[in-house]
Amino acid sequence: MYSSVVVCSSSNSIVEFLSLNQLDIEKNITMNTEPNFCDCLCSVLMSRRNKRKRKRMAEKLTDIELTGIILEETKPRTLGGDPSSVLLQEDDIETGRGTLRVAVQGDRSKAAIITYHDIGLNHVTNFQGFFSYGDMQPILRHFCVYHINAPGQHDGALPLMQRQEIGDPKAPVSNQETGDTVGLTPQLYHFPSMDELSEMILPVLQFYGIKHFIGFGMGAGANILTRFALNHPEKVDALALVNCTASVSGWTEWGWQKLNTWYLKSGSMTGFTEDYLLWHWFGQKTVDQNYDLVRMYRDTMKHINPHNLALFIESYTKRTALAVHRDLPKLGVKSTPGKNTGARALDCDVLLMAGDNSPHLDAMVDMNSRIDPSKTSWMKISDCGGMPLEEAPEKVCDAFRLFLQGLGYVPFMSQTKIMESRSAASRASLLGAGGGGRGSITGTTHQTPVVQEQEAEC
Repeated sequence: MYSSVVVCSSSNSIVEFLSLNQLDIEKNITMNTEPNFCDCLCSVLMSRRNKRKRKRMAEKLTDIELTGIILEETKPRTLGGDPSSVLLQEDDIETGRGTLRVAVQGDRSKAAIITYHDIGLNHVTNFQGFFSYGDMQPILRHFCVYHINAPGQHDGALPLMQRQEIGDPKAPVSNQETGDTVGLTPQLYHFPSMDELSEMILPVLQFYGIKHFIGFGMGAGANILTRFALNHPEKVDALALVNCTASVSGWTEWGWQKLNTWYLKSGSMTGFTEDYLLWHWFGQKTVDQNYDLVRMYRDTMKHINPHNLALFIESYTKRTALAVHRDLPKLGVKSTPGKNTGARALDCDVLLMAGDNSPHLDAMVDMNSRIDPSKTSWMKISDCGGMPLEEAPEKVCDAFRLFLQGLGYVPFMSQTKIMESRSAASRASLLGAGGGGRGSITGTTHQTPVVQEQEAEC
């Protein structure tokens, strides 16, 4: 690379070459006395200048597009976020109809919230993510959450086997000398009905000394909590229900669930059952669009005991209609709404929630028509499918907080405090990213108390 000065005899001018290599000079300069020598040199200079200009533009665009971008490997979605921030104690409570696994989250001296899950789910897959959400932490400081798992629905549950009753002629004969049973054969477990599942909540209240509680249920769990509130209104302060169905199962639901139970009782989780459960939880729109969420829940199905799930689905399919009606005054009769005889009405306040694209939206509208409007808050969440606890947790948190404040709980909690708590949690997570969080998980205890299934003085 060099610079040179050449005198052109045709125009008697001096043209300066800047940053021209020898190849360009030999190619474009043949004779100094050539008539078009100046034009040739100008074209070479313009070509070089344009090339440098395009190079600078390319470098500038590269800086604009890529400067400041940090590539990070995407983390798979998990349930519950940071498990070290969740304080859980698990107890196995024996009742007259089976064993219930109850997970306790929070200080037991606080007011009680009891949750009940939907079919195919348990307290981890249904509620742990929502109750571990950042906006819920200021609310949970005032409550203790008791997550009830239906018999055999918790993680790692063994297949439910039928227990022989006293006096059963088919019961195995016991050897009085050794105490061993002769001819013991495993049989199917008689899963409780929906009404019996609701009555199994009483031993839980007796074991923990709970006098009254706020119920939070989804799907089949919402139906169970509603049955309990109808039979024991003095023990239920309020209900928060998601995708609750008040009617019996239709022919279409019965047919699909019949196939599901047939496949599940064979001991395997088929693709047919997986697709139905995903539709039951989320609806078709969420299944088609939210691949990350659907993949996570499809992975959780691997930990479900198929036989136990078949029994739960079968019980839910055989459910009876909820005997709850909106008790309005009769025409021409002076009476107060909700006080007419001949109708069962919910005496507690109820928060009904469903996604705009939920497959159970019509069932929730029917449920809303059965409850006293003065005690009901109906919320249809926009841009959400059948599981708002995972798809729109911030909206559910706001609705639940306002619902609790209407009941007299957390009266001084505002959205500003929740935003401040969210900012503090974000700063703490950033500071603790290198050395771990400050929370710690306690040892999980498994107790098996025997509790008589009768009404306790709670």
